[in-house]
Amino acid sequence: MRKTVLITGACINTGVDIVEKFAAEGYDVVFTGRSADSVAAAENRYREKFSQVAIKGYVLRSLTEDGLANEQGVKDLFDTLDSEGVFVGTLVLNAADQGLNMKIFENPLSDFTNVLNTNVVWNYCLCEQSAQRMKQHGEGSIVFVNSNTAYRAIPDRIAYVTSKGAQLGMMRALTLDLGKYGIRVNAVLPGMIRTDRWEKNPAFYAKVPSRFTPIGDVATGADVADAVYYFAAHARNTTGAELVVDGGNTIQLYPIIPEE
Repeated sequence: MRKTVLITGACINTGVDIVEKFAAEGYDVVFTGRSADSVAAAENRYREKFSQVAIKGYVLRSLTEDGLANEQGVKDLFDTLDSEGVFVGTLVLNAADQGLNMKIFENPLSDFTNVLNTNVVWNYCLCEQSAQRMKQHGEGSIVFVNSNTAYRAIPDRIAYVTSKGAQLGMMRALTLDLGKYGIRVNAVLPGMIRTDRWEKNPAFYAKVPSRFTPIGDVATGADVADAVYYFAAHARNTTGAELVVDGGNTIQLYPIIPEE
């Protein structure tokens, strides 16, 4: 049976690097995005670059119009994959609501719950559906793309930070509940990543404290993809684990910023 990975949020930034890592290693890839145009464009790019594997994109939004987790959309996706004879042996939960600029005294409660419903409840729906199939096959791997903010809070991101802490709790609980079925569950915790936000806001990222890591560099999407792939393909006896990819930022009490 061919190896297939499902990667959420895989049309831009780190999701692209994760798709390309698995495709380069010979995995068939199923990926999701929020809009038909972005999914179609990404699918064409991936297929042109990796003609030796099967790559298929699906539109899957995390929330319904009333702000609840899109459980039916997840069920429909897996039913479609079943009908096509596709077994997802690896699930990579990369999509996230970043919850940017959320101020406790200004944002409505719905902004907070939308982030949690996307990053926690919707991801649970994906885990539940994928694990049902993995259980039948007696094996599987689930990898959360989490964040070092699960341990180190940052300003005006209260919903995001909360959701990432909750994700790690869910990861540990799933590890216990699914281990007996041969399903491993792990998490990668990136810090700052050189995404398109970095390119669009050079002045901000030139001075942001988290760029000053012990090794003097920040992660690329490819660094995160390597960590995700390790859990999926190499860590046979590793489950319930966290792998931090942040240049050592998490071990610092505060960043050491060079004097100009």
